[in-house]
Amino acid sequence: MRPVAQIALRGIRAYGRHGADEGERLHPQPIDVDVELEADVDAARSSDALADTIDYAAVRARVVEIVAHSSFQLLERLADAIVQEVMHDERVHRIRITLTKPLAPGGATPAVTLTAGRT
Repeated sequence: MRPVAQIALRGIRAYGRHGADEGERLHPQPIDVDVELEADVDAARSSDALADTIDYAAVRARVVEIVAHSSFQLLERLADAIVQEVMHDERVHRIRITLTKPLAPGGATPAVTLTAGRT
């Protein structure tokens, strides 16, 4: 059995125009993103080469780009867009992503977690 690594990127802060209320989409607001991956890093264990593992900086940059350059009513849809992008890397077996809107109107802090994996 090949080992599978668990990789986490926590506390990614990105700014985007997302929300069910049209007013939430007028100005960028913070979206906090936590990404947890299960990935095949077998090659990286022996090579010590960045190309053989998940590039954390690249994942972070892509998350920030998706949040900033898309606009959805629902956090669920935004989470799915990020999941679809990260899962393009065939080494990723499973992803769990949590999105939080710390400045959402109404005094509550909504969070959505989406989990997906290969079948």
